[in-house]
Order: sequence, then structure tokens, then C-alpha cells
Amino acid sequence: MQLTIVIMQAPKHYSHAPITEALIDIQVKLPPEVKLDNLAQVYSSIQAEYPQREEVLLFQGQMMAGASVGATASQSPIGYIASRGDQKQILQLRLDAFAFSRLAPYDCWENFRDEAKRLWNIYQSVTHPEAIVRLALRYINRLDIPLPIGDLKEYLRTFPEVSPDLPQGLSGYFMQLQIPQENLGTMLVINQAIVPPPTPDFVSIILDLDLFLEGYIPPDEIGLWHILEQMHEQKNIAFEACITERIRESIN
Repeated sequence: MQLTIVIMQAPKHYSHAPITEALIDIQVKLPPEVKLDNLAQVYSSIQAEYPQREEVLLFQGQMMAGASVGATASQSPIGYIASRGDQKQILQLRLDAFAFSRLAPYDCWENFRDEAKRLWNIYQSVTHPEAIVRLALRYINRLDIPLPIGDLKEYLRTFPEVSPDLPQGLSGYFMQLQIPQENLGTMLVINQAIVPPPTPDFVSIILDLDLFLEGYIPPDEIGLWHILEQMHEQKNIAFEACITERIRESIN
């Protein structure tokens, strides 16, 4: 019998990580008896750490035709947005979802994941979701590339290629790729675009990696966070696949 040993490569940790926002989004189906008061109960237990609160409103509109033509609009609260005093960590408590964001500066996956898990445990202990219908992990990166740029290929391995019969200068672009990840059944959405730079000496490119899973998602804590751990590994692989050594040197 032959024994195969697989050595996992440790994920890279960049001292100047270009992450502007990391997001865990868990969309749920709650029991019909769960109301806004239950979400207020969740918020009361974390208010000391997340003192700033706003309502999340659902806007609905209706068009009327026939003898009386017109339109009506209404809004109703469906949850809360809570944030820390420094506005770097933001929590959404909704009747259809739980979401947790970390804004720059981003520390590490372990701290981000553990805080999301702690807050999720409070949310689910009060609301008792009947099902998780969608799970998403999203990382938005801003890559600041110094001018002049000879060729984007020196910095990016995934980017729009312009026909050689056209001028090669780009003042802006937006590209989206949707790539199924068969091993987990997830979808990877890559959004890439030029955005305003921090100073005129740079070109800034957003590299937005959005991984999501729909369908059956284990509602138990072990199954849920095991899947998120795998999604995070997929995100790391996708990020490394999109950049070159020039970018790695600039963020290391």
C-alpha cells in the first residue's frame, strides 16, 4: 500500500494587504414569528461594543394603470446596521440575513472569522433560522500601481485584453467574470475596474472577489464554518492567481 502525504502550503500574509473590505453574508429563512423586536434583542446584547445603530429599510413601489394612473411607495424596517465607534466593523441584523464587514486596515482571517462567528452565534440563538439559503464571502482589494505603467501584464494575470489593432491606452474599464468552483459548488465572481487613485501618481484597480454558495447549506455551526473556511482558501487561491510578483512585492 502506498502512502500519499499532501503538504498544504501556508497562506501568504501580506504586511500591506490591499483589502478595503471583507464581508461574510449569511442569508436565512427565519420562523414567521421572528419580528423586529427579536433583532432589537440581539442588538441589545452587543450594544456596548457596537454603539451606533441605524434602521435598515425595505422600499416597495407599485405602479397603477387603467382609469387611475399613478404610483405608490412605502418603506418598512427589516433590521438594523450596527457599527463600532471607529466605523471599521459593521454588523447587519436583518429579517432575511446576517452580515459582518471589516474595513481597512484588515488584520487577519482568524480575527475576522472569530468575531463574525461570535456575533452569528448571538443572532442564531435568538432568531433560530429555519434554513440558510445563501452563503457568501467577499473581499474587495484596491491595488495601487505607480505610474507610468508599461503593460498591465506586469501586475495582473487576469485583466481585459485589448485587440492589438486598437489603441492600448485605457482611461477606465469594468470587467466581470463568473467562474464556477466545482469542488465546493460555489460561484466565484471577479469584478475588476479602475477607480480614483489616492494620489495622481498612481492608477488604482479594484479586484473584487465574491464567492457564494446557494442551495443546501448545513445549518449546524461546525458545517457552516467549515464551508466558510474552504471558501476562504478558495479566495486566497483566486487572489494569488490574479496578481503577479510585482504586486506581491508592493504589498509584502
